[in-house]
Formats: sequence, structure tokens, C-alpha cells
Amino acid sequence: MTAPGGLAAALARVAEVAAAAGLDVDAARTEAAALAAAVAEAGPGASRDWVAVVGGDTRAFFEAANAGRRFRGSPTDRLAELAAEGSPHTADYARALVDVAAAACTLGTPSARVAENASVASAAQLGVGAAPRGGSVVPDRPAVGADEPVPGLRAPSQAASSVADTLALMDVVGDALSRLTPPPGRDPIVPPRPLTPPGGAGPGGPAGPAPVQAAPGDPADPSVPAAPEPPAKSVEELLAELDELIGLAQVKTEIRRQTAILRVEKLRVEAGLRSPTITRHLVFLGNPGTGKTTVARLVAGIYRAIGLLSKGQLVEVDRSELVAGYLGQTATKTAEIVASAIGGVLFIDEAYSLAGDQYGEEAIDTLVKEMEDHRDDLVVVVAGYPVPMQQFIDANPGLASRFRTVITFADYTEDELVRIFARLAEDADYVPSDACRDRFREILAATPRGEGFGNGRFARNVLEAAIGRHAWRLRDVVQPTVDQLRQLHPEDLSDGEPEVHPGADHGADPQAGEPATSDQGDAAAGTTAALHQGEDRMTMDAMGPDLGIER
Repeated sequence: MTAPGGLAAALARVAEVAAAAGLDVDAARTEAAALAAAVAEAGPGASRDWVAVVGGDTRAFFEAANAGRRFRGSPTDRLAELAAEGSPHTADYARALVDVAAAACTLGTPSARVAENASVASAAQLGVGAAPRGGSVVPDRPAVGADEPVPGLRAPSQAASSVADTLALMDVVGDALSRLTPPPGRDPIVPPRPLTPPGGAGPGGPAGPAPVQAAPGDPADPSVPAAPEPPAKSVEELLAELDELIGLAQVKTEIRRQTAILRVEKLRVEAGLRSPTITRHLVFLGNPGTGKTTVARLVAGIYRAIGLLSKGQLVEVDRSELVAGYLGQTATKTAEIVASAIGGVLFIDEAYSLAGDQYGEEAIDTLVKEMEDHRDDLVVVVAGYPVPMQQFIDANPGLASRFRTVITFADYTEDELVRIFARLAEDADYVPSDACRDRFREILAATPRGEGFGNGRFARNVLEAAIGRHAWRLRDVVQPTVDQLRQLHPEDLSDGEPEVHPGADHGADPQAGEPATSDQGDAAAGTTAALHQGEDRMTMDAMGPDLGIER
């Protein structure tokens, strides 16, 4: 749930300033709610908390997010109106919107991406009407380049590109975030340093990635010979990998069906037979952590193995890597991304975020053109939640005709999640005891499984926390045995300070005390709270083969 004094208080502040400025209060509250939805849409469970404050349902949340995405890069309509009139309330209204963006970070499970959205959106609002403490508003100057900026969005200035102004803007955002009380069991939200200055300097604009220079000896350094590519896998090997993934029965069936259809189509063409054009592009629907990226990677390999793609690489992107800071730049940026994916699969996560504003529409238009120009050596896979993905497909007539195959990734069952947890542990050389697995089932039973549930990522979160507690449990054991180093016990899945189990079975150190007992209900609550503390900081790369657990 949203923290007390979070989004509800921020929306009330917007309404208060709007009333003082003579604005339509309902319109002001609606655009502020849309801004919050656009900032928080990438956070698991955000729609539930947003609806609890604003009202409506999940569809209303995604519709608001669609309407509010343009506010992540430009001022809201009411703010632009106040700025155009020279209203003395402009700065107060801009700061109230910053509070809304900060409050959006407390919706659902906090994540770095949501905090970054809040930072960028806040900079866009502050650039019009609010000055950082002790500073001045970013001055106007003519836009650079042939493309005209969006009305109300100021062109970057030298002041905005300076490190000092960037930090000052982030200081304002940080102040807003610090005034919020985080939900129980969660860490305070701290916005990350922006990848580029708020003015949009750099190739990515407000949402673009900072350029990375290759270090000497780095694989990206052209002076270092590239490592030889591993031999391409056969269709049979790749389908076997698909079968080894836990769950996903319907997904596996559909991928096999698509493979058979496209293989036969290719053979017919080679035999000189006429064959109807079959679209290769796919829509993946489902919650986070259900294996979408992993399956997309296998699809790339399978299509290469049957001769439909020349390389078979997977290029994974989201809105921030397709959309630039100004109209006219987005087409170039999107075309460059597509060029990097030719010969393989372009996987666009949260593709629905491209619908609803002119920047995203420019990216979609460019994507449709590139898909047509490279239809013989490019496959595009778009992924996201069902309702907003339909809105994305409807955004351009060219999309509906190209994305005809929809594959739904269902949430994992309880048994499947237990198997995923056990396999992740075993691949990292840990052995969860039967009691530990039973404890994990109890945690699953106490965890809401609605929209935004992390699925396989949830299992990874639990395991990472368990590994930390396991190390703490052995902190006083001078020479732990191999069994002690490997075995996970039920208390490793609960908060508290458990002691090492004594006894010959575990090779306990004589200095270790008796195991502490705790109430299971309190432990479950503590474990669930701990799981909310860092979904986006999970990097369990040492966990062995990819099990189809991705964002």
C-alpha cells in the first residue's frame, strides 16, 4: 500500500495550488494522477496502489499512464498554461508536480527505473516553473537543429547541461522523496543520478543512456581481437533447452508450432512453390519474471537454425532506448536500434509505453517502416501486460497486420516456483532442505499473486535474502563443513538472527549456541517485507543457466 501522506497528499497539494491559481481543479488532479501513473507504470503492483488512491481499475491506470507519458519529457498542460500566463503560482504548481512524481515512487515495489522516471519527469516540470533552491529557472534560448521542439518544452541550455544545475534539480527531487514515509519494510526511495542532464544533452535526450567508453582490454575495445563465436546450435538443441525450462507448457507448444510453420514455409519457397506470407513477429503477454526474454533468445536461435535469420542475436530494448528528447531525433534513434538487430530478434519490453504520445508514435512509425524494409532478416517481439499491449497494437494500423501471433506467459504455479527456487539454489551450490522448501511454500501462500507479481524473480529475491542470512548464521563458525556451507535451513528464509543448528548431521561448531525459534507469522511478514527492498538490484548471474526469469 502507498505510504501515508504519499500520493493522496501530493494530489491534494496539486488541487490546492490549482485552486489558488484559478485552474480547473479536477483537470489539474487528473493530469497529476496521469503523471503519477506514467512514472510508476514499470513498478510491479503500482496499478493496485494507484487505484487505491485515485479510483477506477487496472485499465484506468494504464489509460492514465498512456495519457501521462508525455509529461515525463515536457510540462503538463496546466503548468504550461500557468507559465504562458506568467502566473506567480507557476513555481508552486511545478513543485507540487514534483511531489506527485516522488510519491509515485512509493506505488507498488520501488525500483530504480521508476525513480529514474521520477527524476526525468521532475526535471521537465522544474525546467518551466520551479528553480532549484538558490538557483534560477533554466533560461530560454532558441532550439538547436532543424526540428522544432514541442510547445512548452524548453530547449536545452548551457546552464541545464552543467553538472551544478543537474545536481541542483536532483536535489529538489530528493527533497520531495525524503518527505515521503516509505511503506513498512521498504527502504527509503532515493532517485538515481540521471544518465544525462535534465536538459536532454547527449544522444538519448531526457531518457537516453550515457555514452560508454571502452576501457583498454575491454571486449568493446576495437584493439582487442573479438573472441570466436561459439558454434551455432541446432533446432533440436534449442528446442531441448526450451523444454528444460520450468512450466510454460502453452508457450512451448506455440513456439514449436511456429517453428514447424516457418520451417515448412521456407522449404516450400526453396522448392519453388507459392506460399502465403506468414508474419514472424510475436507478441508476448504476461507478468514480470515469466520467461519472456529467455524464450525470445531461444526464438532468435531457432529462427537462425532454420535459416530465417542470418545471425540470431537478441537485442533487448525499452522505450528509453528508442525515444529521443525531441521530435525528429526519435526516428534516427529507433532506426539505429533496428539496424543493430538486423539478422536477429529485436525484443521491446514494455512496448505499450510507446503508445499515447508523439515521441512514442514517431518511434512506432519508424519501427513499422523498418520492419517492412527488413522483413526477410528481422523479427520483432513486443512484450508487456495484456490490456496496455492491445492499446499499443491499436496505435498504428501497420502493427495489427504484423503482430498476429500472441503468446501468453501465465504466472508460475506454486509447485513450479518451488522447483525454480530449488534449481536456482542448486545451480549456485546450495542445497535447500525439505523443511526449507516447505518454508518457501508458506511464504508463497502469504504473498499476493495479482498483477505485477514477480514470479521467477520473486524466487530469486527470496534466495538472495536466504544466502545473506545463511552467511550470517555461520558468522561464528571458524571452520564450517562443506555441508554447512551448502545447506539452507527454514530460518534462512526468515528475518531475525538465527543460530547454527548444532549436531553431527550439520557438523556444527561446538561454540555455536542453540537455534533460536520465532513465530512463523512474524517471520513471514518480515520475509515479505524484505522482498520489497530491491527487485531491480537483483543480479544473480552466478545462479547457473538462465531459467527464463527476467524482467
